[in-house]
Amino acid sequence: MSAGAAPRGRDEELVLARISAAAGRAGLGRRYATHRAPRTETGARWGAAAFAGVRRLLGSGTPEAGAGARLDLYERGATSFAGGRVRAVRFDSTVVRRLGALTPRGVTWGLVLADVHGGRVLLRRGDFERPEEWWPGIRRAVTAAQVPPALTALEGGGRLVFGPVWITADEVGAGGGALRWSEVRGIEVLEGSVTVRAAGRRPLRAAAASGIPNFCVLHALAGHLTGPGRLPGPGHLPGTEGRGG
Repeated sequence: MSAGAAPRGRDEELVLARISAAAGRAGLGRRYATHRAPRTETGARWGAAAFAGVRRLLGSGTPEAGAGARLDLYERGATSFAGGRVRAVRFDSTVVRRLGALTPRGVTWGLVLADVHGGRVLLRRGDFERPEEWWPGIRRAVTAAQVPPALTALEGGGRLVFGPVWITADEVGAGGGALRWSEVRGIEVLEGSVTVRAAGRRPLRAAAASGIPNFCVLHALAGHLTGPGRLPGPGHLPGTEGRGG
């Protein structure tokens, strides 16, 4: 959480007013944490170059983070301020994907979220301080907000789709095949494909080049449907989770 007694300048006060207004319109509730742009850009330029192509694919709605950029976390969502724009995200309705790009210093990771207007917001690991807090915090909040209604939908006979993967209360399917939940031993996204591992059977595989949407929600649902302790948990630190988005 941001702290400090230094007086805010007029520009920062205006930015904060815009952020608070956007959060209020989206019904995000109380702000509990702020993550600002790093004090130094050491290493961040590699990430900016790596994600230039990603930003072109996502369109002009993903401004470059820089000095003055900030990510604010709320009870029911988040706001990002970058490139002079304020974007609001609700945890109960957003779609989260994880993207990686190879740089001279290794892989740089980012989260792509859908904002309240359907636009895309790219949050790179190096854009904001303390990614070990905000990265898993966003994933946990999205999971907590979306799993309960998803379970209700499944219990009512619904079918949910996560990119190339679909699930019901009884089965999971991918790549033209299906497995009963009692057979499932793991779901992973590695090297551009999703794999559903099974006990004593060939795994299901399907292409997932752009990442699995809301993989954190899918994994949590799979944990409920297979029974506690049956699935390994996905990692949480940027660059080390390697099992989804």
